[in-house]
Amino acid sequence: MKKHQALRTPVQRGRAGWNAILGDLPPPQHLEENEIADFVVVGAGFAGLAAARRLSQLAPGARIAILEAGRVAEGAAGRNSGFMIDLPHNLPGSEEMAARGERELISLNRQAQDFAEAAVEEYGIDPNFFDRAGKINGAGDSAGHAANEREKAHLDDIDEPSELLDAGQMTEVTGSDYYRSGLYTPGTVMLQPAGFIRGMASGLVCAGVNLFEESPATGFARQDGSWIVSTPKAAVQAGKVILAVNGHLESFGFARGRLMHLFLFGAMTPELSPDQLRQTRGQDRWGITPADHMGATVRRIDRGLGGNRILIRATAALRSGMVSRKSDLARAAHGMQARFDARFPSLAGMSFEHVWAGHACLSRNGVAVMREIDDGVFSACVQNGLGAARGTLTGMGAAELACGQDSAITKRFTAEEEPARLPPQPFREIGINAVLRWREWMARKA
Repeated sequence: MKKHQALRTPVQRGRAGWNAILGDLPPPQHLEENEIADFVVVGAGFAGLAAARRLSQLAPGARIAILEAGRVAEGAAGRNSGFMIDLPHNLPGSEEMAARGERELISLNRQAQDFAEAAVEEYGIDPNFFDRAGKINGAGDSAGHAANEREKAHLDDIDEPSELLDAGQMTEVTGSDYYRSGLYTPGTVMLQPAGFIRGMASGLVCAGVNLFEESPATGFARQDGSWIVSTPKAAVQAGKVILAVNGHLESFGFARGRLMHLFLFGAMTPELSPDQLRQTRGQDRWGITPADHMGATVRRIDRGLGGNRILIRATAALRSGMVSRKSDLARAAHGMQARFDARFPSLAGMSFEHVWAGHACLSRNGVAVMREIDDGVFSACVQNGLGAARGTLTGMGAAELACGQDSAITKRFTAEEEPARLPPQPFREIGINAVLRWREWMARKA
């Protein structure tokens, strides 16, 4: 009998701020008794919920079960910065072949956005949680400004709209004098990620999907033509399995030695008082990604998203064991405090209400793992730090493969090569973390 046993289950450090500000979830449904399904989806993040929704579209009436190790929106999907980005993070050169591939990926990212927006309408998700507001690449120094100018030129080459903002315009948006320039692109969707994920999960349950929380998949085995997916208390028997577990794909024995497990850290202020709001000035909602990707991501949110607060995200640590350390969180909190104080001197020293770690998974060659990885087992994993858009796409694609459907998504991702092998330990952890520390220092003003 073929078996895939999980070596570990997800461990979260710090309460996810996006989820906390929305209040308590209703009591969870646990998997207490054995179930039979046509499809079982492991993971209730962007990929898993997209997979479940796409399955319900392609196989109406199918029995679909979702297994989530923790609570909905308390995992990685509720721990990111809430950007569903259409443009690739690392823009290639403007050679015709590269540009064609880039346009294809942009088109797919926008397909993911449209799929998510349709879910917002279908499930009655608060439209505040899905805002087609665009984003700004913020530059705090001359190097970041030069990077914005290069990206602007490239976007012009591929006929993508963008606008360079000067220091005065950045102050008008953010209320901060910190930024030298910004590059606005209109295609990004700004999410309240926990609110969106909660809404997706609730909508699927109302549509007949069975969602079992605090029911981690501990392994799955082939038996009499079906897969038996085990949890601590019971199991689900299904003909097909979709693993939507991002880096925990390696926990189940796939792509071992090929995945980089990064922890990215976020922090959120308490609710700002009326006096503090007057001091911050600027617009009520905005989102900035750094011109240098190792810089600080910053968001200002309002009551429609859970409160008048500022979120900052910065620093990273590679932990091949898939568990961050208390010292990682402490170091990140110190670094984020310094970056927050530099941007908002009138609020300097304000303590964060929530500080958390989020697990991201990257491959050395930037590929996802979206394909059939065993007989009747499909992967929607390895999002390369682009979980909202890439997770949605790979979830959709995995569901299409499970239903025997071809699409632009399946063709794109099944054509990708395997993740490249990583250096052996201990060189991997020591070397990559050393590079991360150096790059963070270089990007300290970004």
